[in-house]
Amino acid sequence: MSAVLAPAATGAVKPSRSLLSAAGRAIGDYRMIRDGDRVLLGLSGGKDSLSLLHVLLHLQKKAPIKFELAACTVDPQSPDFDPSPLRPYMEQLGVRHFYDSQPIVEQAQTHMQGDSFCAYCSRMRRGILYRTARENGYNVLALAQHLDDLAETFLMSAFFGGKLRTMQAHYLNDAGDVRVIRPFVYARERQTRDFAKNAGLPVIHENCPACFSMPMQRYQMKRLLEQQEKEHPQLFANLLTAMRPLMGTPPE
Repeated sequence: MSAVLAPAATGAVKPSRSLLSAAGRAIGDYRMIRDGDRVLLGLSGGKDSLSLLHVLLHLQKKAPIKFELAACTVDPQSPDFDPSPLRPYMEQLGVRHFYDSQPIVEQAQTHMQGDSFCAYCSRMRRGILYRTARENGYNVLALAQHLDDLAETFLMSAFFGGKLRTMQAHYLNDAGDVRVIRPFVYARERQTRDFAKNAGLPVIHENCPACFSMPMQRYQMKRLLEQQEKEHPQLFANLLTAMRPLMGTPPE
Protein backbone atom coordinates (compact mmCIF):
# COMPACT_ATOMS: atom_id res chain seq x y z
CA MET A 1 0.00 0.00 0.00
CA SER A 2 1.43 3.37 -0.98
CA ALA A 3 1.59 6.15 1.54
CA VAL A 4 -0.08 9.47 0.75
CA LEU A 5 1.68 12.74 1.45
CA ALA A 6 -0.15 14.70 4.11
CA PRO A 7 -0.99 18.29 3.17
CA ALA A 8 0.79 19.58 6.28
CA ALA A 9 3.97 17.72 5.35
CA THR A 10 4.93 19.57 2.16
CA GLY A 11 7.82 21.46 3.76
CA ALA A 12 10.30 21.42 6.63
CA VAL A 13 8.65 21.78 10.03
CA LYS A 14 10.23 22.64 13.36
CA PRO A 15 10.44 19.69 15.78
CA SER A 16 9.31 20.04 19.38
CA ARG A 17 11.65 21.79 21.79
CA SER A 18 12.06 18.61 23.86
CA LEU A 19 13.06 16.54 20.83
CA LEU A 20 15.51 19.19 19.62
CA SER A 21 16.96 19.42 23.13
CA ALA A 22 17.44 15.66 23.43
CA ALA A 23 19.11 15.44 20.02
CA GLY A 24 21.23 18.52 20.64
CA ARG A 25 22.55 17.17 23.93
CA ALA A 26 23.46 13.82 22.38
CA ILE A 27 25.16 15.46 19.40
CA GLY A 28 27.15 17.68 21.76
CA ASP A 29 28.02 14.99 24.31
CA TYR A 30 29.29 12.57 21.66
CA ARG A 31 30.65 15.13 19.16
CA MET A 32 28.52 13.60 16.46
CA ILE A 33 28.49 16.36 13.86
CA ARG A 34 31.59 18.40 13.11
CA ASP A 35 32.24 21.39 10.90
CA GLY A 36 32.36 20.37 7.24
CA ASP A 37 30.78 16.95 7.75
CA ARG A 38 28.72 15.44 4.96
CA VAL A 39 25.91 13.53 6.66
CA LEU A 40 23.87 10.77 5.05
CA LEU A 41 20.64 9.88 6.87
CA GLY A 42 19.27 6.36 6.69
CA LEU A 43 15.65 7.17 5.82
CA SER A 44 13.11 4.33 6.02
CA GLY A 45 10.13 6.66 6.05
CA GLY A 46 9.13 5.61 9.55
CA LYS A 47 8.31 8.11 12.29
CA ASP A 48 11.82 7.96 13.76
CA SER A 49 13.85 8.60 10.60
CA LEU A 50 11.43 11.28 9.37
CA SER A 51 11.67 13.00 12.75
CA LEU A 52 15.47 12.87 12.60
CA LEU A 53 15.36 14.32 9.09
CA HIS A 54 13.55 17.41 10.34
CA VAL A 55 15.76 17.71 13.42
CA LEU A 56 18.86 17.70 11.22
CA LEU A 57 17.30 20.17 8.78
CA HIS A 58 16.55 22.50 11.69
CA LEU A 59 20.06 22.16 13.13
CA GLN A 60 21.55 22.73 9.69
CA LYS A 61 19.93 26.17 9.67
CA LYS A 62 20.54 27.09 13.32
CA ALA A 63 23.78 25.39 14.40
CA PRO A 64 27.04 27.36 14.31
CA ILE A 65 28.78 24.52 12.47
CA LYS A 66 28.19 23.88 8.77
CA PHE A 67 27.36 20.43 7.45
CA GLU A 68 25.73 18.93 4.37
CA LEU A 69 22.74 16.59 4.56
CA ALA A 70 21.38 13.92 2.24
CA ALA A 71 19.27 10.81 2.78
CA CYS A 72 19.24 7.25 1.51
CA THR A 73 16.28 4.88 1.44
CA VAL A 74 16.82 1.13 1.08
CA ASP A 75 13.80 -0.79 -0.19
CA PRO A 76 14.20 -4.48 0.78
CA GLN A 77 11.24 -5.38 -1.45
CA SER A 78 9.18 -6.73 1.43
CA PRO A 79 5.42 -7.13 0.89
CA ASP A 80 3.24 -4.08 1.49
CA PHE A 81 6.21 -1.76 2.01
CA ASP A 82 6.39 1.00 -0.58
CA PRO A 83 8.80 3.84 0.25
CA SER A 84 8.59 5.39 -3.24
CA PRO A 85 6.44 8.35 -2.01
CA LEU A 86 9.52 9.56 -0.15
CA ARG A 87 11.12 10.69 -3.40
CA PRO A 88 8.70 13.54 -4.17
CA TYR A 89 8.66 14.50 -0.48
CA MET A 90 12.43 14.86 -0.44
CA GLU A 91 12.26 16.93 -3.62
CA GLN A 92 9.83 19.28 -1.87
CA LEU A 93 12.28 19.62 1.03
CA GLY A 94 15.22 20.15 -1.31
CA VAL A 95 17.21 17.29 0.22
CA ARG A 96 19.28 15.03 -2.02
CA HIS A 97 17.78 11.55 -1.85
CA PHE A 98 19.35 8.24 -2.84
CA TYR A 99 17.03 5.29 -3.42
CA ASP A 100 18.21 1.67 -3.62
CA SER A 101 15.83 -1.24 -4.14
CA GLN A 102 17.27 -4.70 -3.49
CA PRO A 103 15.55 -8.11 -3.13
CA ILE A 104 16.78 -8.54 0.44
CA VAL A 105 13.69 -10.48 1.51
CA GLU A 106 14.16 -12.96 -1.32
CA GLN A 107 17.90 -13.26 -0.69
CA ALA A 108 17.32 -13.95 3.00
CA GLN A 109 15.58 -17.22 2.16
CA THR A 110 18.76 -18.69 0.72
CA HIS A 111 21.61 -16.70 2.34
CA MET A 112 20.70 -16.52 6.02
CA GLN A 113 23.14 -18.45 8.22
CA GLY A 114 21.62 -18.74 11.66
CA ASP A 115 20.56 -15.09 11.86
CA SER A 116 17.02 -13.91 12.32
CA PHE A 117 15.48 -12.31 9.26
CA CYS A 118 15.61 -8.91 10.98
CA ALA A 119 19.33 -9.26 11.73
CA TYR A 120 20.06 -10.30 8.14
CA CYS A 121 17.98 -7.46 6.70
CA SER A 122 19.60 -4.92 9.01
CA ARG A 123 23.10 -6.06 8.03
CA MET A 124 22.28 -5.89 4.32
CA ARG A 125 20.69 -2.45 4.60
CA ARG A 126 23.68 -1.15 6.54
CA GLY A 127 26.03 -2.40 3.83
CA ILE A 128 24.04 -0.54 1.17
CA LEU A 129 24.07 2.64 3.28
CA TYR A 130 27.86 2.38 3.73
CA ARG A 131 28.33 1.89 0.00
CA THR A 132 26.11 4.85 -0.84
CA ALA A 133 27.98 7.07 1.63
CA ARG A 134 31.35 5.89 0.35
CA GLU A 135 30.54 6.32 -3.34
CA ASN A 136 29.13 9.80 -2.86
CA GLY A 137 31.62 11.27 -0.41
CA TYR A 138 29.56 11.27 2.80
CA ASN A 139 31.69 10.68 5.88
CA VAL A 140 28.87 10.38 8.45
CA LEU A 141 25.90 8.00 8.52
CA ALA A 142 23.02 9.10 10.77
CA LEU A 143 20.64 6.46 12.13
CA ALA A 144 17.39 7.13 14.02
CA GLN A 145 17.41 4.59 16.86
CA HIS A 146 16.20 6.16 20.11
CA LEU A 147 16.54 5.46 23.84
CA ASP A 148 13.74 2.88 23.76
CA ASP A 149 15.65 0.95 21.08
CA LEU A 150 18.84 1.04 23.15
CA ALA A 151 16.99 -0.19 26.26
CA GLU A 152 15.34 -3.03 24.36
CA THR A 153 18.67 -4.07 22.86
CA PHE A 154 20.30 -3.92 26.30
CA LEU A 155 17.71 -6.24 27.83
CA MET A 156 17.72 -8.64 24.88
CA SER A 157 21.50 -8.92 25.06
CA ALA A 158 21.41 -9.58 28.82
CA PHE A 159 18.42 -11.94 28.77
CA PHE A 160 19.20 -13.99 25.68
CA GLY A 161 22.91 -13.46 24.98
CA GLY A 162 24.37 -13.25 28.48
CA LYS A 163 26.20 -10.04 27.59
CA LEU A 164 25.97 -6.40 28.61
CA ARG A 165 25.69 -4.65 25.25
CA THR A 166 23.64 -2.00 23.52
CA MET A 167 23.84 0.23 20.46
CA GLN A 168 26.70 2.73 20.40
CA ALA A 169 25.96 6.43 20.14
CA HIS A 170 28.89 7.28 17.84
CA TYR A 171 31.48 4.96 16.34
CA LEU A 172 33.70 4.37 13.34
CA ASN A 173 32.69 1.53 11.00
CA ASP A 174 34.98 -1.46 10.53
CA ALA A 175 36.42 -0.06 7.28
CA GLY A 176 37.34 3.13 9.13
CA ASP A 177 35.86 5.49 6.53
CA VAL A 178 32.37 6.30 7.87
CA ARG A 179 31.38 7.56 11.31
CA VAL A 180 27.99 6.27 12.46
CA ILE A 181 25.91 8.51 14.71
CA ARG A 182 22.62 8.09 16.58
CA PRO A 183 21.41 11.58 17.56
CA PHE A 184 18.26 10.20 19.23
CA VAL A 185 19.98 8.11 21.93
CA TYR A 186 18.54 10.45 24.60
CA ALA A 187 15.12 10.76 22.92
CA ARG A 188 12.09 8.62 23.69
CA GLU A 189 10.00 6.88 21.08
CA ARG A 190 6.91 8.76 22.24
CA GLN A 191 8.65 12.03 21.31
CA THR A 192 9.14 10.99 17.69
CA ARG A 193 5.64 9.53 17.57
CA ASP A 194 4.06 12.72 18.87
CA PHE A 195 6.11 14.97 16.57
CA ALA A 196 5.35 12.88 13.48
CA LYS A 197 1.63 12.90 14.30
CA ASN A 198 1.37 16.59 15.21
CA ALA A 199 3.41 17.70 12.20
CA GLY A 200 1.51 15.49 9.78
CA LEU A 201 4.65 13.81 8.52
CA PRO A 202 4.07 11.30 5.69
CA VAL A 203 4.95 8.24 7.77
CA ILE A 204 5.28 5.02 5.81
CA HIS A 205 4.41 2.04 7.96
CA GLU A 206 6.55 -1.00 7.31
CA ASN A 207 4.45 -4.14 7.16
CA CYS A 208 6.97 -6.93 6.85
CA PRO A 209 5.32 -10.24 7.77
CA ALA A 210 8.68 -11.73 8.71
CA CYS A 211 9.06 -9.09 11.42
CA PHE A 212 5.55 -8.35 12.58
CA SER A 213 3.40 -11.43 12.06
CA MET A 214 4.04 -12.63 15.62
CA PRO A 215 5.49 -11.17 18.84
CA MET A 216 9.28 -11.39 18.71
CA GLN A 217 11.92 -10.83 21.39
CA ARG A 218 12.11 -7.09 20.78
CA TYR A 219 8.34 -6.77 20.95
CA GLN A 220 8.33 -8.66 24.24
CA MET A 221 11.04 -6.37 25.64
CA LYS A 222 9.05 -3.32 24.57
CA ARG A 223 5.97 -4.58 26.41
CA LEU A 224 8.03 -5.42 29.51
CA LEU A 225 9.54 -1.94 29.61
CA GLU A 226 6.14 -0.33 29.18
CA GLN A 227 4.77 -2.26 32.13
CA GLN A 228 7.74 -1.48 34.34
CA GLU A 229 7.75 2.23 33.49
CA LYS A 230 4.17 2.55 34.73
CA GLU A 231 5.36 1.48 38.17
CA HIS A 232 8.80 3.11 37.99
CA PRO A 233 8.68 6.49 36.16
CA GLN A 234 12.49 6.91 36.36
CA LEU A 235 13.10 3.58 34.63
CA PHE A 236 14.55 4.95 31.39
CA ALA A 237 16.66 7.57 33.16
CA ASN A 238 18.16 4.76 35.26
CA LEU A 239 18.65 2.55 32.21
CA LEU A 240 20.45 5.37 30.41
CA THR A 241 22.80 5.74 33.37
CA ALA A 242 23.45 1.99 33.34
CA MET A 243 24.04 1.93 29.58
CA ARG A 244 26.34 4.94 29.28
CA PRO A 245 29.57 2.89 29.72
CA LEU A 246 28.34 0.66 26.88
CA MET A 247 27.47 3.46 24.45
CA GLY A 248 31.06 4.16 23.46
CA THR A 249 33.19 7.27 23.19
CA PRO A 250 33.44 9.62 20.20
CA PRO A 251 36.01 8.52 17.60
CA GLU A 252 38.70 11.06 16.71
